[in-house]
Amino acid sequence: MAESTISRGIPQFDDLPLGKDDPPYSAWGLYGKDDELGTLNRLTDAVVVAAARSEIRTGKRFCLDLPMEPTGNMTFFNRRKFHQEIIREAPPVCCNDEIWTFNSQGGSQWDGLRHFAYQREAKFYNGITQDDIHNLDADGQRTTQNGIQAMADGGVVGRGVLLDYHGWRQKQPQDKRKEFDPLKPHVITLDELLQVARDQGTEIRFGDILFVRTGFTLAIQDGDPTAMDAFRAHNDPSWCGVEQTPAMLRWIWDNFSAVAGDHPTFEVWPALPPALDHYRMHEILLSGWGMPIGELFALDAMAEHCAATGRYSFFVTSEPCNVPGGIASPPNILAIF
Repeated sequence: MAESTISRGIPQFDDLPLGKDDPPYSAWGLYGKDDELGTLNRLTDAVVVAAARSEIRTGKRFCLDLPMEPTGNMTFFNRRKFHQEIIREAPPVCCNDEIWTFNSQGGSQWDGLRHFAYQREAKFYNGITQDDIHNLDADGQRTTQNGIQAMADGGVVGRGVLLDYHGWRQKQPQDKRKEFDPLKPHVITLDELLQVARDQGTEIRFGDILFVRTGFTLAIQDGDPTAMDAFRAHNDPSWCGVEQTPAMLRWIWDNFSAVAGDHPTFEVWPALPPALDHYRMHEILLSGWGMPIGELFALDAMAEHCAATGRYSFFVTSEPCNVPGGIASPPNILAIF
């Protein structure tokens, strides 16, 4: 690859896909044909050390996982709700045990690289197929390619930036606010996110982990319980998210190692602009680039701290569950200021 096509160690967005027969916008083979980390390769030791030195100043910490609860307050797509069984051990021992049963995507989660394929091509990151995932290997064991254990090995660790779209929008004059309902398929544009960053005074650096706060979790928690039950049970759900455009993809590709939000899909759902030729952002980020997508993160308390201190960057440490061949995982994530 010519040196002129390299920017910050990665190909230019306009050079994607890297293989002429590969799916649109894909970067297969960039880190080797057997790579399972994708854009997490951007989180080098040097990047992590620099993030720790610049971002950990006060020791203030925020957990960004929503509670795992049997009500399934943030469970969508008819996924199984969290269930906890507490076992009281019989005397003479005084102790308790427990069993958890839950869908790894039933609350706060990192979508892993086995989750959502290129739909037309039916291929996951680096060309992995459904047969590769579901067939047994030569020893009769389940395969692990693209499993969540690859993310767990080094975690998702680095500099995080919060773009508080909800907080920014609330500050706009009433007559200047565009109509926006996080429970409807309303779009957050790239221009708006860039304006949020400018107004916050937030510098974005290569390799950052992006968090976008839309107000979705607040809307669910503050909504009428009966109406919210119906909303969660809907077979064809819709909600807000970032626009699905080449411009948004270019910005994400040029800057971030992972993206996350407080809403269920990060991208607006189910809108599919013609500009992407009806490819969902999930396809391109997860299966094209190997970029984890964080969903339903708890960002509200941290956003209040950011607004009070005027600082929207922080150190992130996230350890997905070490499940060989896993599809997704609770993030087990802390933001440290």
